[in-house]
Amino acid sequence: MEDLEKIHFTGTIWRPPYEAYSVLLQATVGCSHHACKFCSLYGGLRFRLAPREEIESDLRIIAKYQPRARRLFLVGANPFVVSYGRMVRLLDLIRDHLPKVQTVGMFARITDIRTKTDEELSDLRARGVTGISIGTETGDDPTLAFMNKGTTAREIEEQCRRLDAAGIEYYFTYMTGLAGAGNGRRAAQATAELFNRLHPRIVSVVSLTVFSDSPLWGEVQSGRFVEMPELERLDEQRTLIARLKIPVAWMANTISNAVPQSGRLPEDRSRLIRELDAAAGRHTEAGLAAWRRSIGHL
Repeated sequence: MEDLEKIHFTGTIWRPPYEAYSVLLQATVGCSHHACKFCSLYGGLRFRLAPREEIESDLRIIAKYQPRARRLFLVGANPFVVSYGRMVRLLDLIRDHLPKVQTVGMFARITDIRTKTDEELSDLRARGVTGISIGTETGDDPTLAFMNKGTTAREIEEQCRRLDAAGIEYYFTYMTGLAGAGNGRRAAQATAELFNRLHPRIVSVVSLTVFSDSPLWGEVQSGRFVEMPELERLDEQRTLIARLKIPVAWMANTISNAVPQSGRLPEDRSRLIRELDAAAGRHTEAGLAAWRRSIGHL
């Protein structure tokens, strides 16, 4: 147990629910963008790359306790930002210490994909980078711009098509409420149009929760951003489900979701919509708003 305490993790560690059984390895700290108005996940952490000696130390400990690990997830807001050469060296280190690891996953920003050539993406796939999680949040350009995401719907499509060509799976996050009051359907429709042109394996849905340590908090206080009512968020989620035409796993089961859901589209479309309709009829806006305010941390 003494050795386990020496594994290097900085700040709160985030990983997608579907990576629950993956071994975690810190490759980066913080976010290279760190400018999204809604985000409070990384606080005052300054972005940095994990030093080689820290990574090697952690891999030795992991090899001691989980030598048969088959899936590894690199933690940090967007480890895919590291250069192709550095990523290759990191993957080689992983294989040296954990020879049974077959696949590696991580978070990525769309801009991280853009910095790698088609040949480099294909080579990373051959080296085991089989799937990356991308916080697209929305396909609605006005919302992307207001929230300082640093990308556009067109760029999301262009870069994910390059992942398709390289054989790298990708998993999207969508955030209800992000477009602000009165804009839920617009955001859902724009996102469905974008996602329907691509091939995400999973769409994970979360719902915007504005914390006082996020830049968006100030926008709310000044009146520049009006939070979307909870019942409108359910309608936004319903709209996205109704308009998605691609085969995809649907996951909306985090603490931020007023109505936890999971299933597959298109098979479970009718059930998922019925659940949302029933919830909209059962809950009041005041009750759901009070529940949202009770969320202390994601």
